[in-house]
Amino acid sequence: MSRTVLREVEFPREELTMTNSIIDLQQSLERINTLPAMPVIAQKMLALALNTDEGETQLLKLIAQDPQISAKIIGLSNSSLFGVPGTISSISDAAMFLGLTQVKSIAIGMATLSALAKPPEGKFKSTDLWAHSMAIATTMRAIARHIPARNRPMDDQIFLSGLLHDIGYNVLNFIAKDIGDTLYERLSTASGISLLEIEHELLGTHHGEIGAQLATHWGLPVEIIAVIRYHHIPDHTNAEVGQPLVKLVNIAEKMLPDFASAEHTTQSITEQECTDLGIDPSKADAITEEIGIVAEQAKQLASTV
Repeated sequence: MSRTVLREVEFPREELTMTNSIIDLQQSLERINTLPAMPVIAQKMLALALNTDEGETQLLKLIAQDPQISAKIIGLSNSSLFGVPGTISSISDAAMFLGLTQVKSIAIGMATLSALAKPPEGKFKSTDLWAHSMAIATTMRAIARHIPARNRPMDDQIFLSGLLHDIGYNVLNFIAKDIGDTLYERLSTASGISLLEIEHELLGTHHGEIGAQLATHWGLPVEIIAVIRYHHIPDHTNAEVGQPLVKLVNIAEKMLPDFASAEHTTQSITEQECTDLGIDPSKADAITEEIGIVAEQAKQLASTV
């Protein structure tokens, strides 16, 4: 009688390495509570109400306590992106010209993202991610001006959701830099393949889900979590809690395709997408021209972070 001999199947080293990386990534996400906690300064600012003199004073004090955040806000305030006249030299001046809600959102965004800074950096550079997110947040603000006031999200929601929508890439950089580098290379060279297809192939999930898991752990507002999770699938049933912010981020990314981030968002904006936000479709060309100016101004952001 012949005997069957079972032989160990040998997989290519690269395939084994990638499989192990995906397993490591999934295990890290299962232990999301071991990731850095949301910085205390961000927690305090999120809890602050700005409709009182005390709330305004506390916000400025909190920002002033962090020299790095203060310097970055002042630097951003002096960029052409915000069109502030003269020279801003203090946080109080920045708050006066930019508005407290916008300063609050920028400060929270900076504080939360700084918690995920971990040298050495991967190929998803923090400066590029910040420049992309700031450009998206500013574009959302510009588009929102054309949304009827009754449907328009609050300014702080607009800016914070824009700043944090891609936080999943920061998480990926923190917990699995090597697989993040592989993803970056694929996104930089792939064509004709959607972002989510590439990410599901390499990660077994996507950056929106990764970021949403951390945002949930941190206790961020539900609408911000929805933006992070669904900004590439805005018509998902569960995205409703974050509307119209989810669709606003999605459209902003289409209007700034691959700005400081290769996300392959080159689809055209439809009349229905404008109508869903309450925007007159006939204004689409004017909005596109306006966003083109924003994009040019946003290119200087990398030098201010």
